[in-house]
Amino acid sequence: MSLKKIMSNYADYNLWVNQQFVNWLSPKSDELLYAEVPSSFSTIMKTLDHIWSTEEYWFSVISQKDVSQKKEENELSKEEIFEGLLNSSAKLKHFINSLSEEDLSTEIKIVNPWFECELPIADYLIQVINHGTYHRGQIVTIGRNIGITDASNTDYNFYNVIKQQ
Repeated sequence: MSLKKIMSNYADYNLWVNQQFVNWLSPKSDELLYAEVPSSFSTIMKTLDHIWSTEEYWFSVISQKDVSQKKEENELSKEEIFEGLLNSSAKLKHFINSLSEEDLSTEIKIVNPWFECELPIADYLIQVINHGTYHRGQIVTIGRNIGITDASNTDYNFYNVIKQQ
């Protein structure tokens, strides 16, 4: 299997899994989605906003384009956060799917206040999607702590299995 096929599938999965979370959380009350709990981000909505913001950062890195500044999380409705996350994931998917095998191996240097590195675009894509997976796991745990126990299976393997059906 080619790097192109793996990375395209991974970017497709990222959009699918974020859509599953939006579908799951959309009908929940604001009281639950904004309930404060001890976590790295104190609410489900703050965690989703963080996933979105981080996706936008990594998109700007791998596309080597500036992204527009978004409003602060506390200025956004839950619908705007849901829509922003899905739009960001779709943009990432379409960009990754447009790249060649050679493009995915192109190294990009990052210098910022937290770290410095030079890695291939494919590695940065793995980073952004793993980051989202980490925080979606936190969302499921936050949800369980406040009584939301109906999360669906969103594992990467599950995605691959249902895609084949």
